[in-house]
Amino acid sequence: MTPLLAAGALAGLTLGAGLWLLVSMMPRLGRPRLVNRLAPYLVDVSAEARAMTEARRSDPLPVLGALAAPAVEWAQRVLDTVVGGEQVVAVRLRQSGSALTVAGHRTRQLFGALLGAAAGLALGIVASRDGAPLVALALAGVVTGAIAGIAAVDALLARSARRRAARIADELPTVVEFLALSVAAGESIQDALRRVARTGSGELAGELQRLVRRSSAGQPITAALAELRDGLAITAVGRLVDQILAALDRGTPLAEVLRAHALDAREESKRRLLEAAGTREVAMLVPLVFLILPVTVLFAVWPGLMVLQLGL
Repeated sequence: MTPLLAAGALAGLTLGAGLWLLVSMMPRLGRPRLVNRLAPYLVDVSAEARAMTEARRSDPLPVLGALAAPAVEWAQRVLDTVVGGEQVVAVRLRQSGSALTVAGHRTRQLFGALLGAAAGLALGIVASRDGAPLVALALAGVVTGAIAGIAAVDALLARSARRRAARIADELPTVVEFLALSVAAGESIQDALRRVARTGSGELAGELQRLVRRSSAGQPITAALAELRDGLAITAVGRLVDQILAALDRGTPLAEVLRAHALDAREESKRRLLEAAGTREVAMLVPLVFLILPVTVLFAVWPGLMVLQLGL
């Protein structure tokens, strides 16, 4: 297939879709039937009349979607096999705070693959102008672009989940201290969680607010906490929930448990900061070596050079 033939096929498909839309929007010729004339006056008493008067979609997208549904389902199963199961994707979506479902994420991966394949095909066609074989370059570009599109969507989701999980871990010590103060003041754990969710801000406060809503709707507080732990799958939040559930189950004073966990959370936060500083020592040397040190040497040497030039 030559580039001219590919462009002609694309133009023909676009022209066909446009003509389909124009023909479907044209009014029908002929006298309307009696049922069509009476339907607008019977919409409040007849479901068939309401169905007849509803606006009908005249584009070919529903037909194309129904035809492509088996292929889309097969592609989603292939994605489940290649890039990970539903459990991994569900955990990442929950950690990132996205409202998408696993099927929605698979659809986004398919769109990413299509965009990547289109970009790879375009690059292959452009590269084939130098005399290289068109079919081989186009096939390689399509495969590489599709893989890159899927990988890009997964990388964006993983990056969003990782950043939100880090923010939740950073907010945890303050939230635990607030819970410990509220419980020590005589409130129950549910009232303490409601207070933190109402007065706090941030990602963890939003998660606690959703937990309080489920508890107010009738879900037991222990089940809501377990659902929060299993849904987020964050180690720090899991330890907190496990200690709260163990204290509620065994009758341990909850205020002491929360206070001790707050101290542990503070120590964990300090340890993470020290580890981050240790891993970024080389990155911290870059501004020192390439910015601060040259300016210092310049300030030290420049006056001497000026004196030598003036003296000469």
